[in-house]
Amino acid sequence: MTSRTRKSPEVRRAEITQAAARLISQHGYNGISLKDVANMVGMSQPGVLHYVGSKEGLLSLLVTDIYDADGTPEEFLRTGLPGSDPEHPHLPAYFDYLVAHNADQPELTQLYTVLETEAISASHPLHDYFIRRPAEVWKRYSEFPWLLPDGIAWATDMQDKVRMSLEVMDGIQIRLLREPKIDYIQEWDRFKALIFPSPLWDGYC
Repeated sequence: MTSRTRKSPEVRRAEITQAAARLISQHGYNGISLKDVANMVGMSQPGVLHYVGSKEGLLSLLVTDIYDADGTPEEFLRTGLPGSDPEHPHLPAYFDYLVAHNADQPELTQLYTVLETEAISASHPLHDYFIRRPAEVWKRYSEFPWLLPDGIAWATDMQDKVRMSLEVMDGIQIRLLREPKIDYIQEWDRFKALIFPSPLWDGYC
C-alpha cells in the first residue's frame, strides 16, 4: 500500500487560486461557490476555507497572488528587452510588454475582465479595489525613472497618458470576449500610436 504524498501549503494554495481563477473566468464570482472550487481541487469545503478564510478571502488571493503579481514593471526591467534599462526604462515599451503578457494568458485576462465588470456593483467585494486602482497604479508607476521626450514631465504630463493606456487595455480585453476575434497586440498598437504619437515619441516606444 502506497502512502499519499502530502502537498505543501504553497502547492495547495496555488491549486486553489488556479481553480478559482478558471471557474470565475467562466461563470463570474457570483456564479460559483467554495464547494465548486473544493470539488475541482479534490478537497473538502472546510479544507479550502482553511487556506482562504472565506469566499471574499479567495477573491483577494486571486488579485494579490495572480493578477497583481504578474506583468509588473519590475519583471519588465529584468527582461533585457528594448526599453527595459532599469536606469532609463521606456513606459510605452513596458506597456507593450504588459499587453503581450496579458495576450499570452487569455484565461487570466478574462478573469480580470469579468471581475472588473462585476465590481461595478457597490456590493461586490472588489468594488473599492477597482475604484482605487487607477490612483494606486499611477503611484506605483511614479516610482520608476521613465525616460521621457524633451519637454515632457512625468508629474504634469503623464497621468492622462497612463490613465488612457490602461483604459484602452481594459476596453480591448472586453472586446476580446466577443466575436469576431481580434488581435490584442495589433489593436493596442493602433491606440498606442495615438497616445504616444510620432515624431515626439519616436525612440521611446
